[in-house]
Amino acid sequence: QVQLVEFGGGLVQSGGSLNLSCVASGAIFRIDDMGWYRQAPGKQREMVAEITRLGSTYYATSVEGRFTISRVVDKNTVDIQMRALRPEDTAVYSCYAQLRTHFSSPITDYWGQGIQVTVSS
Repeated sequence: QVQLVEFGGGLVQSGGSLNLSCVASGAIFRIDDMGWYRQAPGKQREMVAEITRLGSTYYATSVEGRFTISRVVDKNTVDIQMRALRPEDTAVYSCYAQLRTHFSSPITDYWGQGIQVTVSS
């Protein structure tokens, strides 16, 4: 059983900052990519940021320069620092991990339950 749990959401004023953390636990052999997606009410889920096992990062255009993703491979954690937040950043943020539960198992995506981030204007 693999679990991903997010921490750190909440309410922040426009222009403020917020940090989200996610930890993966359970039967994990190896995690490859990790990242964050978000879904705002009435909108499709979108990629926010991704980070590979070797540390390469990718960002949505809308957050580049404002958000920073990082991870600690040995601790199975992925964090995202969000600065200069805007009302349009309001969404449920979910972390994910592409991982193997065994050396011979296929790579599978696992998701956290999501955490609310609300940016007031």
